[in-house]
Amino acid sequence: MTNEDEMAFEMALIARAAAVEVLLRRLLDDRTLSGEIARPDRLMAAMRHGVLNGGKRLRPFLVMESAALFSADGDAALRVAAALECVHCYSLIHDDLPAMDNDDLRRGQPTVHKAFDEATAILAGDALLTLAFDIIAGEATVLPAERRAALVLALARAAGAGGMVGGQKLDLEAEQAQPDEAGIIRLQAMKTGALIRFACEAGALIAGAPAEDRERLAEFGSAIGLAFQLADDLLDLTADATQMGKATGKDAAAGKATLVALHGANWARSQLQGLVDQAHELLAPYGERAMRLKEAATFVAARNS
Repeated sequence: MTNEDEMAFEMALIARAAAVEVLLRRLLDDRTLSGEIARPDRLMAAMRHGVLNGGKRLRPFLVMESAALFSADGDAALRVAAALECVHCYSLIHDDLPAMDNDDLRRGQPTVHKAFDEATAILAGDALLTLAFDIIAGEATVLPAERRAALVLALARAAGAGGMVGGQKLDLEAEQAQPDEAGIIRLQAMKTGALIRFACEAGALIAGAPAEDRERLAEFGSAIGLAFQLADDLLDLTADATQMGKATGKDAAAGKATLVALHGANWARSQLQGLVDQAHELLAPYGERAMRLKEAATFVAARNS
């Protein structure tokens, strides 16, 4: 991308993030919904701390841009994007706990269990996960019921034991038993890639697009999901905590298996370009309509934080 292209993409990313932020603030206020009894103040404060603390909102961006590819309803896409961000933030809250990654910083701020306590952090994550499905299933997400159901199912599969949660378990096990390249790729496809894959295919689900489009966007998501993790592993070696907003060098210190540790930084950089090329090729049938998604693939591989 040229400097002008990069600036335009970053402005688009910021604009999408701002829209998601506004909706998340509304969804995380203290007002009870129909069927709820009360929203405990400390729990809601912890949820807001875990969600409303910045971040690029890349996954919501991918949802909204993939939906725009098919001229899908923008309000529905925004709500699905917010739901996905709730799942992502729940996973970060739980990953940061002492029993897992034991991190003190997230996006430059104290992690939820540090700002509150471990029990509150666990419950905040639990509540964010259930809120995500509430957002998609609720009638305020104005889509046919079968599309809402398909989105709920796809997100549940991406986030559960066969996706993100299972990937986190494999990641914990990788500290003791060193997986081979295939094992690392599977782990990363689950832990990081599954939600990114969902983010990209969600646009086709929101629009009710043909299965071929859904699969093409899912494959695009898989490619940039692996690119995201490769870039993250490179940054873990080369960036500092201030740049990343979280502790760095922990994977190497723990002896955790990554593709960068297995093959080296130069190999990883060459693979990143190959994944970007693959992602762009998958979007070729959509022409200029997919410009922002193509730029997202380039951004993921080139990011520095």
